[in-house]
Amino acid sequence: MIVHLVDGTYELFRHFYGLRRAKLKEDPPLGAVAGVLHTVLQMIEQGATHVGVATDHVIESFRNALWPGYKTGEGIDPALAAQFQPLEDALAAMGVVVWPMIELEADDALASAAHIASQQEIVEKVCIWANDKDLAQCVRGDRVVQVDRRSGTVRNAAGVREKFGVEPRLIPDFLALVGDAQDGYPGVAGIGRVTAARLLNEYGPIESFPPSVLGQGRQLALLFKNLATLRTDAPLFSSADELRWRGPTSAFPEWAERMGAPRLLERSRRARVA
Repeated sequence: MIVHLVDGTYELFRHFYGLRRAKLKEDPPLGAVAGVLHTVLQMIEQGATHVGVATDHVIESFRNALWPGYKTGEGIDPALAAQFQPLEDALAAMGVVVWPMIELEADDALASAAHIASQQEIVEKVCIWANDKDLAQCVRGDRVVQVDRRSGTVRNAAGVREKFGVEPRLIPDFLALVGDAQDGYPGVAGIGRVTAARLLNEYGPIESFPPSVLGQGRQLALLFKNLATLRTDAPLFSSADELRWRGPTSAFPEWAERMGAPRLLERSRRARVA
């Protein structure tokens, strides 16, 4: 089987602002939710059988206690924020496995799910449908790959090396050195992508750097590496077969009506029969 793991938070943002770019007179209350369900159902229609979706039930996580500048939910459009919970409920009603994260982030759930699934013989491949740079650390050869939704690129370990200049296992170190503006930490002053890749290829992980390389920036770099390192121990499921999509639940007709998307119900029923 091939396991497909989806970043539900990213998809919600993508569809919300896609509708905004369409310059509608007003935001459809559940328009972005319907868009995400359309995306997931399209994957199923195209042959996906085992699917899991991770969401940020709340934006904040344990990382906010480690670094005061780490990303928060501040500034999120209220019309978008109001669709977080409905997304989780609607996906579950459509019969899709959902992991709403609170202490951890959606990316931690994706990393944990990829780790669990890739250890099982029944799994041929794991596809992580997410664009976040930090998820590149989860890639393992051709067995665990990252699919870039925007470009359609499927990135295996060789693709990660080509893009970042380092092995997947060194992505947390790479991000610690160069920073991640999206997540809210700046990296080490004076170190850009080229220098970071050179140092990591020469010395290995930050812990192996000679003390003189980073000087007083060493402890900060290690803190940022902790922020960038995704957790892989969330107990999400035991067997990958738990992710098999078995069709919409009895609650889905009501959700399709609430979203004003009756075709989602029709399509999900047809996909189940197929």
